Amino acid sequence: MWEEHTRRQHGVITRDQAVASGVTLGAIRRRLQAGKWRRLYPGVYVTFSGPVPRSAQLWAAVLRAGPGAMLSHETAAELAGLIDKPADVVHVTIPATRRGRWGPGLRRHLSVRAQASMHPTRQPPQTRIEETVVDLTQTARGVDQALSWVARACARRLTTPDRLRVAFGARKKVRWRAELAAALGDVDSGCHSTLELEYLRRVERAHGLPVALRQMARRRRGGRWYDDVRYEAYGTLVELDGPASHPAEATSRDKRRDNAAVAKQWDVLRYGVEDVVGRPCQVAREVADVLGNNGWRGRPRRCGPDCTA
Repeated sequence: MWEEHTRRQHGVITRDQAVASGVTLGAIRRRLQAGKWRRLYPGVYVTFSGPVPRSAQLWAAVLRAGPGAMLSHETAAELAGLIDKPADVVHVTIPATRRGRWGPGLRRHLSVRAQASMHPTRQPPQTRIEETVVDLTQTARGVDQALSWVARACARRLTTPDRLRVAFGARKKVRWRAELAAALGDVDSGCHSTLELEYLRRVERAHGLPVALRQMARRRRGGRWYDDVRYEAYGTLVELDGPASHPAEATSRDKRRDNAAVAKQWDVLRYGVEDVVGRPCQVAREVADVLGNNGWRGRPRRCGPDCTA
């Protein structure tokens, strides 16, 4: 019965599925004329009235693209929880041997690895999270955005560096392969956010600062704090605040954490993305000064001809 398709596909059915279930073309036409069914794409219908939810829109996109199609890129990221806001277009990947059928609001991608990329159980059909991350790194505007996808996927515990290494290794051509491989190693070492990766690359590593410990637990009454960057031998902590504004409770928690660190005679420095990305050389100089006051005998190196560190 055609109702079995609509139950599984969130109220969406194709003309071919309806006909195969015993619905005649005339019956389809009458349902459309009566407003019981509505056409979302040629040959793809919703079988209810009222607003069309996101889940039905995504099913319609996959069904319109045809056999072997799957949601991918930003759309698969949306379903996996990698991004929080739907993209303006629906991304669909199909096997490279097929042409597919398209419509407004759909963006097509071809893949020679379509079958291996598809998640074995999730519905509507979509790429595995590792394949989604790799896809997003390859359509990124630059290497920094590509690295951010890796950091975000691991920080949200959707995958692991080891699984991503396998996924990248399965691709013959990968833009920024060396940089992405290095980022996976940095995530393994404790970088849990894009900002932490940027600090490691732009500030610590580029200027030859000591190698810090990352996301290390510090005991407190009733639990523990986690320090973003800890220079253990030099009594210095660097806390990194992401671009999103902190709610009041988070700000209060940060203050308590900083105060607790100072009480234990730690020096605490706090930076945001505008510091790490916008003035990394000055940040390196400031961190180096504090480390020097606490016993570091090294000196920061210049990261380039215009470096002010």
